Amino acid sequence: MRGNRRVRLALILAVGALCLFMLSMAPVLMIGSFPSFTGGELPDCNDRAQSVSDESQTATSDIPAEYLKQYRAAAKKIGVQWNVLAGIGKRETDHGRSTLPGVSSGTNYAGAAGPMQFLISTWGGKAKIKIPSTFNGYASDGDGDGWADVYNPADAILGAAKMIKHNGAPENVRRSLFVYNRAWWYVDQVMEIAERYAKDGAVSVPPQADELCDEPLLAAAPSGTVSGIMEYALAQRGKPYLWGGTGPDAFDCSGIIYMAYRSVGLTIPRTTFGQWPFGIKVPAGQEQAGDLVFFNAGPGTAADRPGHVGMVVSPGKMVEARCRLCGPIKVTTYRDRTGIVGFTRPLANPQILEQLRLKELG
Repeated sequence: MRGNRRVRLALILAVGALCLFMLSMAPVLMIGSFPSFTGGELPDCNDRAQSVSDESQTATSDIPAEYLKQYRAAAKKIGVQWNVLAGIGKRETDHGRSTLPGVSSGTNYAGAAGPMQFLISTWGGKAKIKIPSTFNGYASDGDGDGWADVYNPADAILGAAKMIKHNGAPENVRRSLFVYNRAWWYVDQVMEIAERYAKDGAVSVPPQADELCDEPLLAAAPSGTVSGIMEYALAQRGKPYLWGGTGPDAFDCSGIIYMAYRSVGLTIPRTTFGQWPFGIKVPAGQEQAGDLVFFNAGPGTAADRPGHVGMVVSPGKMVEARCRLCGPIKVTTYRDRTGIVGFTRPLANPQILEQLRLKELG
């Protein structure tokens, strides 16, 4: 009996010690479980607009690993359902495995090209490779090689994600698919495939991304003049490159900048070769929105005679019309690009300062 009493007493003391320990740890546990008292938990930007559905066994067995990776990446970046993108890819070209014309080169009978089958323009019966019509507004560099290639799965899938996002996804998926291919039977088929690819058989709406996760495209414009210049330049995104072009339908690299300054009543040299010596040089790292960044690229160029130019819109980003085969006018990064010659500020040129003074007087 005495032995039993000792065991019971030991158990009571152990339970009491455990309770005291839990009480002492409660404040720590509560602090770790609740939002910070300095303003709440930060948003998890790694979960930006991902589908709530995992892949089904059908998806993992049917979709090539690289394609599945690209569907996931594009869906996360743009904010649409990965399985809807995969449904399009399956219905169009069996995720690029189809050997029919227009998948890896050329076009099919309807003028469609690439694994996601964007319609591209034709001239003289031949496809203008990498200058697609529906691809123009959604051309994307999905793999970071500096090209927007309709036949490249990474580029094409990202372009498709942008297109369905623009036309209603993720909320109105059926509408976005109807715009992609105007047939309700097509919409039904893609939706059926998408449901089979999701582990729970659903086409779910991705969670809303927190605004704090979005990096602003533009830096704060240092003046109203710069704001107007950038507004014009960015409005030309999606239009094609044309050597010598100054709009309104197409531009070359210096033409879009020349016209952007013209849009606010300022005149700078027309060509890259003239724009380079015109602006006041700015040290790398001190460039700001509205400045120009020059590259040693293009025919007849050298380290002291740059042949390509873009306009800085925020730190590390520029809007540019790059080349005929590089896709449409778009915002790209410049910090990882080779051949940067330097930066200039046209607005600091005495001629521009005088033009601004006269504008204020007038």
